[in-house]
Amino acid sequence: MSTETQTRGARKMRKGVVVSKMGAKSVVVAVSYRERHPVYGKIVTRTKKYHVHDEADTAKVGDEVAIMETRPMSATKRWRIVAK
Repeated sequence: MSTETQTRGARKMRKGVVVSKMGAKSVVVAVSYRERHPVYGKIVTRTKKYHVHDEADTAKVGDEVAIMETRPMSATKRWRIVAK
């Protein structure tokens, strides 16, 4: 066994808006991003929803939050809130 410390890889971070309160300590966060359409070239807004763990259970619908990738918390939750 080595005494060296292992460094973790960089975790993915996103910013989004809480769109639903699922239950105790769980929310749905919608993250929007803009990209160019592959055929027509027009800029389009895409939205992806993430199931997020809210340990403090303080997030409300409409709050802007920062989320970070984490270990699986349930069947669908793989993100947690890091800042409100």
